Amino acid sequence: MDWIHVIVLAIVQGITEFLPVSSSAHLILVPVLTNWDDQGLVFDVALHLGSLSAVMIYFRQDLINMTLSWTRSLATRQLDADARLAWAVILGTIPVGLAGLAFKDVIETVLRSPLYLAAGLIVFGLLLGWADWRHRGTREVSQMTWKDVAVIGIAQAIALFPGTSRSGITITAALLLGLSREAAARFSFLLSIPVIFLACALETKDLVGSDVPIDWAVMAGGVLLSGISAFLCIHYFLAFIQRIGMQPFVIYRLVLGAMLLWIFL
Repeated sequence: MDWIHVIVLAIVQGITEFLPVSSSAHLILVPVLTNWDDQGLVFDVALHLGSLSAVMIYFRQDLINMTLSWTRSLATRQLDADARLAWAVILGTIPVGLAGLAFKDVIETVLRSPLYLAAGLIVFGLLLGWADWRHRGTREVSQMTWKDVAVIGIAQAIALFPGTSRSGITITAALLLGLSREAAARFSFLLSIPVIFLACALETKDLVGSDVPIDWAVMAGGVLLSGISAFLCIHYFLAFIQRIGMQPFVIYRLVLGAMLLWIFL
């Protein structure tokens, strides 16, 4: 793989993993629109590892507090705010884990069509725009109920449909439940940690025992560039989300979806 491919794909993955614009759509589209060879499963793992590292570093203090409180809750059966949040992340991950195992083959073959991507970008982009337009929420993450967690978790499972965007659909659900934009984004990012980890584990499992050659320099470059771009994306998204809202991302999704329909229909 040429280094220009590494740089472009890593930056695209890092930025789009946490913006509500669908990283999977972009990783599929880049080789399609540029006539590059598909980057392959090994490089996909590297890119996801970079994104995972970024979100864990950014929320490192939250993760430490959540882990300590969650561990303590197992013994005391008492839940403080951090333990509740840890359980919320765990329980919110179950629906997408089950759906991923059940529909993995369909997702990786039938649904990778650019037309499905266009449909996901447009339909769920409009839903995100509507949720943000009617946004009046002020609730924080600490005020979520277990029903809220279940709804957001089920919404996250829908993101397996390409073009939906995992962050986009979870933020949409959280906004509709009355969370503030910042709280919706923060919980979405925390939810991404076990999901990205599970995705990497499944992809690695597929690689075990295969004869796929590994270019370790390319892998390291992908991890580093994806991680840096993802970290910066998280930081600036959370810093400006209350001010800019979701409408710029909605417009981008609609334009990209329309372009795909024009190109591939």
